[in-house]
Amino acid sequence: MIDMHCHMLPGIDDGARDLDTALSMARLAVDDGITMTVCTPHIYPGLFDNTVEGIQAAVVDLRDALKRAQIPLEITSGADIQITPDLVQGLRSGSLPTLHHSRYFLFEPPHHIAPPGMLDLLHNVILAGYIPVITHPERLSYVEEYYDQFLEAAAMGAWLQITGGALLGRFGHRVKAISERFLAAGVVHLLASDGHNLKNRTPELSEARAAAALWVGKEEAQRLVQERPRAILDDLEPGAVSPPHVQPPSSNKNIDKGSASGFLGRLLGGAR
Repeated sequence: MIDMHCHMLPGIDDGARDLDTALSMARLAVDDGITMTVCTPHIYPGLFDNTVEGIQAAVVDLRDALKRAQIPLEITSGADIQITPDLVQGLRSGSLPTLHHSRYFLFEPPHHIAPPGMLDLLHNVILAGYIPVITHPERLSYVEEYYDQFLEAAAMGAWLQITGGALLGRFGHRVKAISERFLAAGVVHLLASDGHNLKNRTPELSEARAAAALWVGKEEAQRLVQERPRAILDDLEPGAVSPPHVQPPSSNKNIDKGSASGFLGRLLGGAR
């Protein structure tokens, strides 16, 4: 598996606090079946003023430490980029990093305030040739009210990334239900750990992949953590990548009756 969103770089944001924690997170990821992690610290002006140069230097240092510790995890660079008015300019100039130097980048909306003009901004970056990967929309406090805007964003070419822990209920029942609703709508492109630590936000994906398979089937669940992440690393055009596909629970042999009932309730009534 490939984890496209993880805060593993030590001491650079609210993720791994030191090198020992980062190495323990890396071991946990490897034990879970992850072979590549994209290190994506926050770029949040005024709070986490990370730069491309600083992130890349931190990746080099961690890569060397992984080699010394004999931990077989590949890492590369990216960032969790907060919305900024000069987003297109920053991407074009290279002052804002994309994922593994591709056309794809993590686009983090504010958690508690719906950003005005988000769809216009997404439209502009797509016209400029970049693919925004909207991170953890299921965890936004205003997501129910703006749910249709995220569907519209996906329709215009943005990718949606769901947090693995959200599907496992680690952010509460409401967030879990919204995660499943996005999966049921067929708009989720990626499943990532958004790992921050060794306790409640671990850099693991296998359990969440199994949970996703209940809603979209095993093959699509694997695409969420392997095929599409690999397409990003290879900088493939979106048209060359399999779009999200939903396998209805009635045809999914792995889903039980209770889960199917919950699926239909959420799909017909929406997340609560």
